[in-house]
Amino acid sequence: MDRITRKELKTDRFALEVEQAVEYFREHRRQLTRYGTIVLAIAVLLPATGWYRRHQRALRQEALTAALQIYNAPVGQTGNPFLPGYPSEEEKNKAARKAFAELAERYGGSDEGLIASYYLGAMAADRGDFAEAERRLRRVAEARNANYASLAKLALAEICRAQGKRSEAEKLLRSLADRPTDFVSKEHATLVLAELLAETRPAEARKLLEPLRTERSVISRHSLSALAQLPAP
Repeated sequence: MDRITRKELKTDRFALEVEQAVEYFREHRRQLTRYGTIVLAIAVLLPATGWYRRHQRALRQEALTAALQIYNAPVGQTGNPFLPGYPSEEEKNKAARKAFAELAERYGGSDEGLIASYYLGAMAADRGDFAEAERRLRRVAEARNANYASLAKLALAEICRAQGKRSEAEKLLRSLADRPTDFVSKEHATLVLAELLAETRPAEARKLLEPLRTERSVISRHSLSALAQLPAP
């Protein structure tokens, strides 16, 4: 038998592989066509999905911006056509609640929806509707977004305090101090907790406030003010 050269061997192997591939395709044409269609569909849908998500996010942010503009709008005539005012605070709040409610209902699970729910809870608390405030804020407090959840828990603690639910407020504030976030620092939660305890356990409040005296200016200033209001040890 003549010796097979390296080039011939490579060519023969390539021919064999091509032949096997063709034969496999003939036997599995239906499956390959189906799977190929799926792969092609995925390849087409992935960019479209990315565009859709970006588009939806832009819509959510646009809706949130519009709601915040109403919330922060002035009351009365402004003389500025680009900054219209509302005839009364009541009318402005009514419009803001409507905008936030539509956003929270339509995009409930998104960050923008959580922000809308937070504002609805805060506005309900401002008008003394604590049941509505708790319902809105607890939804945000249970969200996966730790930053927004911490803000909601801080607001809930204040609502519980206003209703005389001191133990529940204390529990919320201690959890915030133990697990601080970018939006609610350990020092902030500790300061609010100390202000709560000052009414009934001033010695414990003082113990929490003393280390805060040397913190950054805002925390230090508030802690010194809180310490000044405590009875002498």
